[in-house]
Amino acid sequence: MTNLDPLLTSSYNFSLPDNLIATHPVTPRNSAKLLVYNRHTDTIIHTYFYNLAHFIPKECALIFNDTKVIKARLYGHKQSGGSIELLINKPINAHLVNVYIKGRVKADTLLRFQNNIFAKVVSLNNDGSRDIVFLQQNKQIRFEKLLSILDEIGHIPLPPYLQREDTQQDKEDYQSVFALYDGAVAAPTASLHFTSKQYKETCQTFKHAFITLHVGAGTFKPVQTDLITQHPMHGEYYKISSQALELINADTPILSVGTTTTRTIEYFIRNTHKIAGEANLFLHPGNTPKRVNHLLTNFHLPKSTLLMLVASFVGLEKTLQLYDEAIKNNYRFYSYGDAMLIL
Repeated sequence: MTNLDPLLTSSYNFSLPDNLIATHPVTPRNSAKLLVYNRHTDTIIHTYFYNLAHFIPKECALIFNDTKVIKARLYGHKQSGGSIELLINKPINAHLVNVYIKGRVKADTLLRFQNNIFAKVVSLNNDGSRDIVFLQQNKQIRFEKLLSILDEIGHIPLPPYLQREDTQQDKEDYQSVFALYDGAVAAPTASLHFTSKQYKETCQTFKHAFITLHVGAGTFKPVQTDLITQHPMHGEYYKISSQALELINADTPILSVGTTTTRTIEYFIRNTHKIAGEANLFLHPGNTPKRVNHLLTNFHLPKSTLLMLVASFVGLEKTLQLYDEAIKNNYRFYSYGDAMLIL
């Protein structure tokens, strides 16, 4: 392990038994396992998420991501009759939407969905995504109206590694209890462990605030370049609330609830201090956090930017050691899996 190069993508690989990939969450949410790693004492504690507050430093403030997952997956057909699967990534403007499509399409291809909703392919992008406009009675649909249509005909966009169709239960499970603003196509998974009761108690005990980062489909995209620094990081819309801005600009220690919150805060610190825009920051051992002090997160995929973000806090070797410890102790991995707190 000592010969690993933190700039090589291959260094971020690890073997995970299939039975440790969580396909459903535990019940209740906060009965998930929690691995607590203290960097100052280099110690690990194995506990449960419902004990989280016992480990958070008293002077700490928590910042949450209050994005809400939309029903971003659609199943439809081309005019030729061939079936397609479409995953919304993000709006480009009021009418143009960036998507990923399973099934071959060309520019000007017309796609048909339930309730006489159509989509026209406008352009094919080099990253494999497509830009489309949605149509109803030959009129373009604005994105804010599309959201209500998606609620009727769309599906919860479960991550591909779950290898199953979404169910009615996922509509509740794949959403944090404090989700507020529609726009994410993947859940900020560290947030999923909070029950309403634990969330309220946590907010009563600690200073807290919210940012909004609409998680895009790119969050699941593995790094495919040999050097991690050559990876083109995806961008995602963010907005920072006035309360979060106050905490970020103060000297209060910050516990970031999730990688998405971390990316938002760190992008803001580095990039002209804009409270809204599109963040595309890539955190890794060569680009470490400047403002976030502590991280609450799930266990992530090999060779993913999320795993590299964890390594930006504790280094590559320690990250792999922590993951090995989690595997030995049968922690459940990925979106519906267990959690880790880095202090």
